[in-house]
Amino acid sequence: MARLFVTIILLGCFCMAFEPAEAQRAATDSIPVSVIVEGGDSMLAATLPGVLIFDRLPRRWRQRQREWSRLRNAVYVTYPYAKAAASVLKDVDTHLATIHGKKERRAYLKEKEKELKAQFGSKLEDLSVYQGKVLIKLIYRETGDNCYNLIRELKGGFSARVWQTVAFFFGSNLKTPYDRQQDSDIENIVREMQTDPYFYYFGRYN
Repeated sequence: MARLFVTIILLGCFCMAFEPAEAQRAATDSIPVSVIVEGGDSMLAATLPGVLIFDRLPRRWRQRQREWSRLRNAVYVTYPYAKAAASVLKDVDTHLATIHGKKERRAYLKEKEKELKAQFGSKLEDLSVYQGKVLIKLIYRETGDNCYNLIRELKGGFSARVWQTVAFFFGSNLKTPYDRQQDSDIENIVREMQTDPYFYYFGRYN
């Protein structure tokens, strides 16, 4: 009986000795969480990670996306040629102002035409009809005049009419104007290119 009593006393002392350590460990094992207290009740507050949900675009928006991608590609391909054309025409006008004889003017224009064909001929031949239409608009944007008038001034009225007929055959029009509001999609793409460092430094005339 005495032995049993001693055993109970020892077990009690053992439990008392380890009770603070167990309580401390329980306190350190706890995880702090955010709660919202509402009306005396505590509710767990947690922020769940975001989830992206994708759905297929409606048909009209898919069509719009395809049209935009096609136009953007055409502008990126043809805008360097329009810039080059504007630069060449400016140089030609400046040089023609110093030439007064018709024969000398024709010889100069013919030589300039050969240079342009050698530089851009093969590249322009690879353009699609759609890209050609975009190029006509961009040339107007950069020069302030339509292609028909430019050809008429440089090559004469007959050549302008011939090329206009060819353009009509391919569903285009050399007299196509450019309006920054009506052609806002093209304008936005051009501005995108102008703010693109890679295009500005490396792709303007390539």
